[in-house]
Amino acid sequence: MDVLSDVVAAMRTGRPHSARRYKYAPWGLRWGDSDEAGFHVILRGSAWLLPRDAEPVALAPGDVVFLAHGQGHGLASNLDVPLRDARLLPDGTWDGPPEVAGEGCPDTITLCGTYRLDRERSHRLLAELPEVVHLPARVGGHRSLRAAVELLGMELEEQRPGTDAIVTSLLDTLLLYILRAWWEGEYAAGRARGWAAALADPAVAAALRAIHADPARPWTVARLGLEGGLSRAAFARRFTELVGEPPLTYLTWWRMTTADRLLRDEGLSLREIAERTGYTSEFAFAKAFKREYGVSPGRHRRAAAAG
Repeated sequence: MDVLSDVVAAMRTGRPHSARRYKYAPWGLRWGDSDEAGFHVILRGSAWLLPRDAEPVALAPGDVVFLAHGQGHGLASNLDVPLRDARLLPDGTWDGPPEVAGEGCPDTITLCGTYRLDRERSHRLLAELPEVVHLPARVGGHRSLRAAVELLGMELEEQRPGTDAIVTSLLDTLLLYILRAWWEGEYAAGRARGWAAALADPAVAAALRAIHADPARPWTVARLGLEGGLSRAAFARRFTELVGEPPLTYLTWWRMTTADRLLRDEGLSLREIAERTGYTSEFAFAKAFKREYGVSPGRHRRAAAAG
């Protein structure tokens, strides 16, 4: 099981949205705090990203920025341009002020998008990301990411039959490429910590893949250690250091996260969900679920269906 894909699938809710924008200087937009993670890509021209709690970031053609935590920020043609608020529309997209066309080609073309995430089940893998992930364009760098950006930009510009489904798939692909590119960069630069290091560590990564592939299996620390070729004690120390919690604590958390997804998305009985998440009875599952979420599985399912 691909741990990165699994985690993103568990946290993502609803449909992602994206838009291609043509901008004529001077221009400036401000986004408030939200539950969405968002990205900006500079397809042409330049811009300044204005994070709320960090220094401005100069963006050049091909640059990608990802804001995982939904913090308010601005995007502008220059640092001294006043910012106008972008509004969140009912369909989950952001509506900025009308774009006034200038003469000739636009100064800047941007590709922006948002992902809705379940913040109540925020995985450490995403929680450890900085406020701003900046992936500068480099010759020969992040080729898969660049290809996804190009395809997404083409679909948004041309709007041909099938575009809606293609854009949704490309946005999911783009998110995975962004995360992969950042973690690989951190590892290559010797800055890998936490989950960036965990995914690169053979023993810990093997144990994580085993947990995600079969959360119902009666795992023990010793069995998970064998997956990575380490003794029980050595594995427990390394897993806890990199992941941030002991192996069986993470196993329980992932079982409950999986149960939450099954309760929301699939018409399974509570007994079937208990079996899929490693509990010997519906009662044992319900007890563990209520300890984690504060409500029974049945009530949680009804609330999810209503909301």
